Amino acid sequence: MANLSTLASLLDNTTQTSITSSTPEPTCKIEDGFLSTVLPVFYSIICVIGLASNVMALWVFYFNQKKATSISIYMKHLALADLLLLLCLPFRIAYHIGEYAWMAKCYFCKIIGAFFYINMYVSIAFLVLISLDRYLKITKPLRKFRLHSVKWSSGISMALWASIFLLMLPFVVLSTTNSKDSKCFHYKSQSKLAGSMNLAAVIFIFLLSLLFLISYAKIAVKLYKISQGKKKEEIRKVRTRAILKTFIVLVIYIVCFMPYHIVRIPYVLSQMDIIPSCLTKNSLHIANELVLCLSALNSCLDPIIYFFLSNSFRRTILNTFYGKFNKTFPKTNGTLNSFKSITEI
Repeated sequence: MANLSTLASLLDNTTQTSITSSTPEPTCKIEDGFLSTVLPVFYSIICVIGLASNVMALWVFYFNQKKATSISIYMKHLALADLLLLLCLPFRIAYHIGEYAWMAKCYFCKIIGAFFYINMYVSIAFLVLISLDRYLKITKPLRKFRLHSVKWSSGISMALWASIFLLMLPFVVLSTTNSKDSKCFHYKSQSKLAGSMNLAAVIFIFLLSLLFLISYAKIAVKLYKISQGKKKEEIRKVRTRAILKTFIVLVIYIVCFMPYHIVRIPYVLSQMDIIPSCLTKNSLHIANELVLCLSALNSCLDPIIYFFLSNSFRRTILNTFYGKFNKTFPKTNGTLNSFKSITEI
């Protein structure tokens, strides 16, 4: 009897273990929450303001300058990248208001997502080139670099577009898609390889940011030395303008792109299930979407750079503000307006 009782007990335990092991673990459901209300509003505002300011910037850089410079070429490509990124925002707005099922077909979500990130990193790259141009002209004013020539800056700009496009292809190929999930621009798991590539990209941005800070520290020292011993009010005003022209790029870069890349590290780790907590994953999803919106805000802030660094753009804005449309859009009969050097201190 004892043997029969023991055997029955073993069978009961085995059956219970089998049932427990076969029960699937609860899946973690990522919710958008208040994002569905907040983000469409912010993206709509960014889209309207950004489109108006960047279209005007492109008009100025393409049709309202007599002589191109290296920095004007970089700003022209930056405005183009911002404009292309803004064209992605209506699709993100459609997703957050619930009109996204049609976008899941034919990898449309993946294409728009990749297009968004390509233009975001192109914008970062051109901010770097603008900063490098300023750095060399301020710290080494007597030297002439190939980077300053129109031919070289144009070639570098085209090579940069091609390079970032090619570098983004592996991320598109390796990103996972769930055929049962029709959601776009939503939290998705990543393989170890794809996650590692994302983390490597973030580390590269951090190294680039460190070079940013070092370069601007050297610029600050140079400007201080230039103004050393100068007590005239005019000299102080010139120094103030130089600081505004130079450091506005750094401020916009830090505000728009650093929060996104700081959040990106734990976010990617959660996508790789290195951070397994479902509550943490939901929190990181919300944080990632908010800082991504902040990075899109860069498209509205870049025209501030053009205002400080481009005389033509500043003149166009001021003339439009004061209602001087004849001066803003002059009939030149083929003669273009002068474009004064925007690298003056």
